[in-house]
Amino acid sequence: MLYPLLFQTNLFPIVWGGHRLRQIKGMSPADEPVGESWEVSAVSGKESIVANGPLAGRNLRELTAEYGADMLGKHVQERFGNEFPLLVKFIDAEKDLSIQVHPNDALAMERHGCMGKTEMWYVVDAKPGAYLYVGFSESISAEEYQRRVGDGTICDVLAKHFIRPGDAFFIPAGRIHAICGGALIAEIQQSSEITYRIYDYDRLGMDGKPRELHTELAVDALDYAVHKEYSINYLRQENVPSIVCGCEFFSVNRLCINHAMERRLGHIESFVIYMCLGGECRIGESVLLTHGQTCLVPASCSGVTLTPVGENGTAELLEVYIENA
Repeated sequence: MLYPLLFQTNLFPIVWGGHRLRQIKGMSPADEPVGESWEVSAVSGKESIVANGPLAGRNLRELTAEYGADMLGKHVQERFGNEFPLLVKFIDAEKDLSIQVHPNDALAMERHGCMGKTEMWYVVDAKPGAYLYVGFSESISAEEYQRRVGDGTICDVLAKHFIRPGDAFFIPAGRIHAICGGALIAEIQQSSEITYRIYDYDRLGMDGKPRELHTELAVDALDYAVHKEYSINYLRQENVPSIVCGCEFFSVNRLCINHAMERRLGHIESFVIYMCLGGECRIGESVLLTHGQTCLVPASCSGVTLTPVGENGTAELLEVYIENA
């Protein structure tokens, strides 16, 4: 029988990473910079490993294959088969990430035989002056794009967004973007590793060599248009779900609670992921979700009770699932 799942910590050292992820997870500090914590992953070779209960030691990919709709939900399984369709991370950017873009499903399938990547960012924390690049600030052509990448001026035509905790951004496939230094981000995305790195400030990787660029591949993947809004405007409420983002690939709610909340989930027919952004929260009777932890509630669990615990008696969570269209 399936139950709410916690996972072993899965950290990735990256040249632009910092030291906050080990801190929020209560781990001892280390000199090596950590850029990403993969909270829920079925990516081959980087699967999340269950840390609690009788399924401890099993990985998410094999559990999804074994339990099918009980894990994923009926409509999710019908759409994606027995493949877990999302990848959820925390990202700590001590330095700027590369300017990049992701292809859509059609282009990714044509070129790489996999799904593309649409994603969403939720700002967990931001140092003073921290910002993100999302989208173009002025319309440019493919030719101007290539020239600006070549002469290092591509950032001059990107939309720059100064950020505070609670800000959110939707990044559909094709939208140019970069997380910049000082940002701690919760990222919800399609389960895909396809990234076209456009510009990387002539930086060397962890191996001391220049990191690979994909400037030419990005030409046909980019959306060159300027859009009116890049950030998400949502209503921030307490003790009721605040809808942050809804798209064909995922839906995300913010929950800020100071008393127990019943979440009846059967009608969703989807797994549900809870990311703890602040405080502590008990999920049902058996799972304690602490700051920086993530829990996967399988679809066969028709409902859970979320109860904030700890000194402050509050908890802030992101709730992630796939809407039944």
